[in-house]
Amino acid sequence: MKSTPPRRLLKMADLARESGVPAPTIKHYIREGLLPPPAARTGRTMAWYDAAIVPHIKAIKKLQSSRFLPLKVIKNLLDDKGLAAVAATEETIATVLRRMAPAEVRTRSKILEAGMPADELDWLASIGLVTPKRRGKAEQYAGDDLVLLDTLQAARDAGLTRDMLPPRILESYLQAVQALVTMELGLFQSGVLSRPGVDLTGLTEAATVLSERLVVLMRRKLLLPTLRGAAAVHNAPRAPARATPDKKRGGRR
Repeated sequence: MKSTPPRRLLKMADLARESGVPAPTIKHYIREGLLPPPAARTGRTMAWYDAAIVPHIKAIKKLQSSRFLPLKVIKNLLDDKGLAAVAATEETIATVLRRMAPAEVRTRSKILEAGMPADELDWLASIGLVTPKRRGKAEQYAGDDLVLLDTLQAARDAGLTRDMLPPRILESYLQAVQALVTMELGLFQSGVLSRPGVDLTGLTEAATVLSERLVVLMRRKLLLPTLRGAAAVHNAPRAPARATPDKKRGGRR
């Protein structure tokens, strides 16, 4: 009968170093119940943690940073089966997105020659809306990044200047879409990933394509009714202002 090998225990500093996640973040995960408490304590301030939780720490951080999942959703995915499902889902989504994106690659210099201001291109990269890749000394853009840049350039060519629609308004779009994506992934997790025996790859592929179509169609349906509603509010007759008593003549003395 084989004996069980002893657990490898790590201090918090070592846990942070091996996982690449700061100690305060790991402590927050523990407080939220996503990670187990210390495996042992050798003093009032000295705690030791099971090294086996390092992959879980990395998985939590990845789900937060790349999938924008909230911690309460991630908490339900931390068993081995859940993590495998998430990995399979992520790979399927990445495959679908690669297939939907154009294959063209364009260098930074070509994009700037087409009229994109350098400061605007750098700002879009700083907020994560485009992700340049470096090939040797050249900075390249591909796929949906090029579609987004071409769309912005088309708006400028149509007369929508930076004064009319400054690039900074894209931050509001980004926040709104991130909230939408977080909600979508949460619904997919609770409605699909939690069900055993489903065709995860097929359902993920269908949901990735159909959700994008639904968002575009719903926005199209809402555009005119929302515009008309806003115009109706703006043009509604205003109630006459209530007269206020003259403090000197009509008010009580």
